[in-house]
Amino acid sequence: MNNENKIREEAVIDSAGVPEAIETTVESAGAEAPVADGHKAGFVNIVGNPNVGKSTLMNRLVGERLSIITSKAQTTRHRIMGIVNTPEYQIVYSDTPGVLKPKYKLQQSMLDFSEGALTDADVLVYVTDVVEDAEKNKDFLDRVAREKVPVLLVINKIDLVKSQTDLEALVDKWKKRLPNAEIFPLSATEDFNVGNLQRRIVELLPVSPPFFGKDALTDKPARFFVTETIREKLLLDYDKEIPYSTEVIVEKFDEKDNAIHIMAVIYVERDSQKGIIIGKGGAKIKKVGIQAREDIEKFFGKKVYLELFVKVEKDWRNRENKLREFGYME
Repeated sequence: MNNENKIREEAVIDSAGVPEAIETTVESAGAEAPVADGHKAGFVNIVGNPNVGKSTLMNRLVGERLSIITSKAQTTRHRIMGIVNTPEYQIVYSDTPGVLKPKYKLQQSMLDFSEGALTDADVLVYVTDVVEDAEKNKDFLDRVAREKVPVLLVINKIDLVKSQTDLEALVDKWKKRLPNAEIFPLSATEDFNVGNLQRRIVELLPVSPPFFGKDALTDKPARFFVTETIREKLLLDYDKEIPYSTEVIVEKFDEKDNAIHIMAVIYVERDSQKGIIIGKGGAKIKKVGIQAREDIEKFFGKKVYLELFVKVEKDWRNRENKLREFGYME
């Protein structure tokens, strides 16, 4: 019996008796909120280079952990919406992949998500940090400079700045680079000045009915957050190219009142990567499963039984049919 089958056998014993259920988009609890006269609504798209804190900022603005966060570049692969509702307004935030020069088709699809966010924003939030080169990915930044919609430039991680003088010099540099942008120095991790950014966003929203139900939290289905949680653990637990060569697909999501039974497949590009993911005696993948299950239980607020499998799909990052199947291409 191979390691994969051992892991499956253990999971099946744990998860017996969980029935089928219909999957829905994740929504916040509670009754439908009323819509006020003069209601505002708009799309606020968050863009920028890798590792500047876009996902941390969106999670802070939304008040929920919708985007996974690691210290590694290319953590975010999809465009993820987080929705904030009050009777007076609805803000539809979008977290996007970090802008980079693509080396293979997956990265091109990620760049397409980021560039698409420039075309449908009511407010554009460009995120940089206190150490980033202002000319990194110049072409994309030039497009931001030409935007006609309001641009809010966030200088993140100011808790790392050594002095007020250094911060003022940084602000002056960005004023020259994006002269039409309003600048917000802040720290997303410390929740410093995030409230002022949110208030300015509300001021800039156009008058509009809501685009989504007033109890909606995101446009993504429940299983999306399962795949992202598992992928986050792969990024944290494995080194070098291994986590970037993986994709996670949920093949079964069965839910009842007090438990969810999930079966997910981790795809890799080579047979050698499969062995690394599983680990000796299944130890590595078991660790991933335990870590992911704990976070998934917190997210859904109920018991979770998680089965993980590993399969090889050679060179999937450069195959359009697989990228389309995995949700990266329309």
